[in-house]
Amino acid sequence: METQIHVPVGSPVIRKIPVFVDEHNVIEGAMKLMKELRPAWEPDSVRTKSFTDGTTNKLVGCYADRSPEDVVLVRVYGNKTELIVDRDNELKSFQVLHANGCAPRLYCTFQNGICYEFMQGDALGPQDVRDPTLIRLIALEMARIHAIHAHNGCIPKPNLWIKMRQYFSLVATEFTDQASNIR
Repeated sequence: METQIHVPVGSPVIRKIPVFVDEHNVIEGAMKLMKELRPAWEPDSVRTKSFTDGTTNKLVGCYADRSPEDVVLVRVYGNKTELIVDRDNELKSFQVLHANGCAPRLYCTFQNGICYEFMQGDALGPQDVRDPTLIRLIALEMARIHAIHAHNGCIPKPNLWIKMRQYFSLVATEFTDQASNIR
């Protein structure tokens, strides 16, 4: 059984930019990245939008006044998420999905995150995933994604339970503060 993800031949090489983005000042770091990724953008014309629905990562969209349809998403990884997320496999998965029309373009990595293309659309809510028409469309798209051969013809080894054990090994079983234990 194999777990190694194989990026399709001809996939673009992922650019690595030696920038660290402070999770408490993502906008400043995003602006440094835009100088590299979009050098034609005038710094004074770059606008940002913070997305706040994430649990651990910080996410900011950057665009220029003259081209609001070209949005670069800057994702700063959450603190210590590398303990549970295999970043190399995440990048390879991103490339495989993009090569098959199921993910946006990956522009670059930086020391503690990635930049990628924003894809226009609507996030589905609980009411949407109960809609019979959308359920069928979701199922078709999931089937298409699961039919992608990212393991060079080999059947991948399931790793759900391995990841669960890994996660639970990181979670504290007791805290010094009693209020935290109760919570």
